[in-house]
Amino acid sequence: MTRLLILLAMLTMPVAAHAKWLEASSDHFVIYADDTPADIQRFADQLERFHSAMAFLLRADQQRPSPSNRVTVFVVKNEREVRKLANDGPSYLYAFYQPRAGGSIAIVPAVQAKTGGTLDFSMIALLHEYAHHFQISTANFPQPRWLVEGSAEFFASARFDKDGAIMLGMPAEHRAGELFYAADVTATQLLDPDSYGNAEGKKYDAFYGKAWLLYHYLTFGGDRQGQLERYINLLQQGQTSAEAARAVFGDLDALEKDIEKYLKRPRLNVARLPASLLKPAVVTLRELSAGEAAIMPIRVRSQRGVSHKQALELLPEAQAIAARYPQDAAVLAALAEAEFDADNDDAAVKAADAAIALDPEQRRAYIQKGLALFNKAEKATNEVEAYRAARAPFVALNKLENDHPLPLLYYYLAFVKQGNRPSKLAIQALERALQLAPFDEGLRFMVVQQQINDKDYKHAAVNLAPLAYDPHGGKDSEVARRVLDRLTSGENLDGLDAGALFAPEPEIEASAQDEGGKAGAKDDTSNGRK
Repeated sequence: MTRLLILLAMLTMPVAAHAKWLEASSDHFVIYADDTPADIQRFADQLERFHSAMAFLLRADQQRPSPSNRVTVFVVKNEREVRKLANDGPSYLYAFYQPRAGGSIAIVPAVQAKTGGTLDFSMIALLHEYAHHFQISTANFPQPRWLVEGSAEFFASARFDKDGAIMLGMPAEHRAGELFYAADVTATQLLDPDSYGNAEGKKYDAFYGKAWLLYHYLTFGGDRQGQLERYINLLQQGQTSAEAARAVFGDLDALEKDIEKYLKRPRLNVARLPASLLKPAVVTLRELSAGEAAIMPIRVRSQRGVSHKQALELLPEAQAIAARYPQDAAVLAALAEAEFDADNDDAAVKAADAAIALDPEQRRAYIQKGLALFNKAEKATNEVEAYRAARAPFVALNKLENDHPLPLLYYYLAFVKQGNRPSKLAIQALERALQLAPFDEGLRFMVVQQQINDKDYKHAAVNLAPLAYDPHGGKDSEVARRVLDRLTSGENLDGLDAGALFAPEPEIEASAQDEGGKAGAKDDTSNGRK
């Protein structure tokens, strides 16, 4: 599901002179920016240091993602370009993030990677959303909204020092205005979502700032040491936020007084992690070829997702660039995606084949070829042969990258689309795909539906909980909560039909469609994510 950052618009920082399109590649990120080598190197290094610092402070043992499951960061010219890519989003839309199996992206305006001092808004926004991505990838329980946003604000207000150290838990200066001037949100409203929901109005309030304050206080306040960990333990055991809060914090009115006193302290504690404690991954830089640089704006728009009308408008430009660079595999892979978006499946396969012939490791070409062949298989007279052919590019991709989630997903979908019961191995492949990409909500819905059909209600409820309590889930979360209530009601669930249970049916193929860039992909631009 699309994850948005809605922040106040800031003046765009100018791109350094003599910049070129570069790729910065590391264990957890791939960054594309029209910038100088020094700036993009510093930016990528800071993101890896941030990841390492989060892992250290949260004691999270996270496996290195497969190459295609890293977060791809596209740095565009300014916030106007960000809004354009968000289909003319509102004026306060500053940047956005889309978590998807095998294709998570963040689109941000030009970032000023500073050492020392307060970060600029684009960097804060990116760190905020990566904190979400990190915690979704490592947490095994549904987190209440205050904890989700408070922890993201806590980590996003970082400071990078010249000696390689990182400061976490710095004062969230960008939230100071709302803490002192916006409508207040009490500790009770943070910790008991029902009380906040009943009181919440349309006007802007201090939810984000107060969530940061509560998380900061429970982390560094001193007089309530260990309470945050006990609260989280109770959440993991299945207690609601309100139950866990009252059991651990006691009188929530007293807690409110404590955090208000804490806010007035002249100095707040922070965590300074020296470079010796961090284990950031190595960053390698590569200058894009002339063809890659030329087609990059099209690639950004395609990977963000386009409507059919937008795809038709984009295609001639992609074809013209490909005609200029017919021997550039990356250009042909981007052309394959543009052709697929425009419903030109044969042309997409042709472009993908040409890309693979030039570069057998061009992963996106395998994906676009597979997606196009799956489309063709739906209309084929010999379904069995057509779907076998459609799976072939994903099989080849699996050999290149064993932990890429999409080959596992499409192995499963080949059964479903033919109306066949998935084999045990196909179901295991689907569940493994979710393990690799736990942030993909469309994929999670798919796993839950399969588990319900298999009468595995216990695991279905566990996998459904993060969707049911997603603070930004909208209507999908309402459906998920209704289904979760049914699964945990204690009633006899024999004969329960997953298809009928999920009504209105969520777009369970969001992952697949997003990767292809079609309009069927879920787009929650109106979600109001800050």
